[in-house]
Amino acid sequence: MSTIKIIVEKHSDGYVAYPLGIKGVVVGEGNTYEEALTDVKSALQFHIETFGSDVIESDFPLSEVFVTEMSIA
Repeated sequence: MSTIKIIVEKHSDGYVAYPLGIKGVVVGEGNTYEEALTDVKSALQFHIETFGSDVIESDFPLSEVFVTEMSIA
């Protein structure tokens, strides 16, 4: 079992979720935060079943994710 960090973005028309440290593109979406997480989990499981566990980047050194804002003139 692996622990994978998931980014969830809230947009005006719903939520989008995607994992970090995965080779390839895996995206989930939903009308709620929970729906997006459920969808990305399903997509990630399918991705791993299809392409193997090598899609999980074992040397991906990410321990935390930060989101911030800044103004640019």
